[in-house]
Amino acid sequence: MDQNRIKQGENPLGYKPVGHLLLQFALPAIVSMLVNSIYNIVDQIFIGQGIGYLGNAATTIAFPIVTIILAISTMLGAGGSAYAAIKLGEKNEEEADKTLGTVFLVTLAASVVVMAVAFPLLTPMLRIFGATENTMEYARQYTFIILLGTPFNMISVVLSNMARTDGNPALSMYAILLGAILNTILDPIYIFVFHWGVIGAAIATITSQMISAIMLVHYFMFKGKHMRLHKKSIRIHGHICRLALSLGISSGITQIASTILQIVMNNSLVYYGNQTSIGGDVALSAMGIVNKIGMILISICIGIGIGSQPILGFNKGANQPDRVRRTYLLAAGAATTVSLTGWLACQLFPGQILSLFGTEDVQFTQFAIRCLKVYMLGIFTAGFQVATTSYFQSTGQPLKASVLSMLRQLLLLIPLILILPLSFGLEGILYAGPIADITSMIIVSQFVLYELKKLNRSCKVL
Repeated sequence: MDQNRIKQGENPLGYKPVGHLLLQFALPAIVSMLVNSIYNIVDQIFIGQGIGYLGNAATTIAFPIVTIILAISTMLGAGGSAYAAIKLGEKNEEEADKTLGTVFLVTLAASVVVMAVAFPLLTPMLRIFGATENTMEYARQYTFIILLGTPFNMISVVLSNMARTDGNPALSMYAILLGAILNTILDPIYIFVFHWGVIGAAIATITSQMISAIMLVHYFMFKGKHMRLHKKSIRIHGHICRLALSLGISSGITQIASTILQIVMNNSLVYYGNQTSIGGDVALSAMGIVNKIGMILISICIGIGIGSQPILGFNKGANQPDRVRRTYLLAAGAATTVSLTGWLACQLFPGQILSLFGTEDVQFTQFAIRCLKVYMLGIFTAGFQVATTSYFQSTGQPLKASVLSMLRQLLLLIPLILILPLSFGLEGILYAGPIADITSMIIVSQFVLYELKKLNRSCKVL
């Protein structure tokens, strides 16, 4: 049966078992997300060993600029792939082709705008982001090179999203994996052998991004299954821009929200930590480790959500609500299993987990264990929420996706971090995490119940 369908040119997203498809699409996405998370940690190790804490400070200061670039790229890539998936489900490959060309050209234009704005304002921006006299030169050197690689960075993020929708999730994984491996090889060479310092670290990063971008552009020019980059398609279509941006805005909001949250969190930890015997530096360092652990868990859940998007979008466009429902429930179940497993590990084995990040003094270890157990008390809800946001984004419901993207971090967690410590001090920051997690889960559940009822009605009609 499948062979006949392949011969007839039918897209496997519309007829293969959703469990098989989710595994096929989610596994490469999970690997890509984990590689990015681990690569960031490895990158910091090389810079710290070769340059020292001032080098690491430079990369931290550059982080908001990197996040803004990632926010724009993710918005274009996620939105474009969601819209293209819906069109492929409607068997409208011409519109999907136009979407690829439009998103590609808009990405190039956006990268030029980012560089045109950032270069003249580089020094004042770095001061706003926390650069001091000691770190300014390192920060300038690092950020200047990173900005030069903006087009490659953005293209690799956007086209990796589009490749998944084109039915080639493995390519997205290989492109990111190759870039990460190359960066890990070049970092020590440029830093320790050539003695290029932070400039070498930045060159290693943009070289890796360049290789990933070239791989993906080559694929879409010569090997794309359902979408191709060619002269006819590389034009900006206004209606596609509008729809793709509306579908992708929730992903951009998530990235910006993370940056704002980090700024508020860091300042609060230092301020309230200094009012206790623990100290601001210990509080900040402990929460940094906890956030890294959380980042790994969330990365797996995001990978599952990303893997579900082409399946959801295609079957939404193909008017197959039963497959849409089954895909969502499977993705939500898998992501919840991951976050629940992580929650259990944090509650049962906090000391063993923290030991992976090195040993510290007794006071640090005691606070870090408490921080991990309390702040991560509601992490079991994360998988469900990530999968639900991905569902609304990929089924053409941008308003709901945007609200859910803002819910935990912007609407709940940041206000709680600002309010609770007024009465409970440092402990208030720790409890802000689970309160925000559980409250947002309750709210998200109401969206899901309504959506499932709507899907059930659609299934009965068909």
